[in-house]
Amino acid sequence: MNKSFLALLLILGFAITQSSEKVIARQGQVSFFSYTSVENIKAENNQVSSIIDLQEGTIAVDMLMNAFIFEKALMREHFNESYIESDIYPKATFEGKILNFEANIQGTQIKIIKGVFKMHGVSKDIEIKTKIENNNGNYILSGVFETFVEDYNINIPPLLAGNIAKSIEVNFKFEYLPYEN
Repeated sequence: MNKSFLALLLILGFAITQSSEKVIARQGQVSFFSYTSVENIKAENNQVSSIIDLQEGTIAVDMLMNAFIFEKALMREHFNESYIESDIYPKATFEGKILNFEANIQGTQIKIIKGVFKMHGVSKDIEIKTKIENNNGNYILSGVFETFVEDYNINIPPLLAGNIAKSIEVNFKFEYLPYEN
């Protein structure tokens, strides 16, 4: 009787584990743009990972801050050493939920993702309007949002304040594949 009960528990546990369908993006793309009168600042990061639990509609994103590529090496150095302090705060993360998400719908949906974005040691609640494309279980999420430097306690010296915009436009695109343990 104990062996049968144990076997039943193992089968149920396996079924529950298998019913949680997840998709993963191992090389998502995040870029940002900042307009200033002196010089525009833009950078791209193609080393961003993300996972979605399709049943729960939850999403997590993990991004290495020192993986941003700039047009000029000096910009990258200032970004990592003086502003983001990537040696102290190496990653930015996002954890959230896709509101009213229906994973089975083919084609395009526009949804709000609500969650917590953590960068430079500061967590902030954000909502992001996101385009979700489903082509036979291959998902692509993309969107744009604006964030503010001051929200993340990023110190900009007064002398350089005119060279760095107060708001930053962030673009993202993630292409997901089935997650395999």
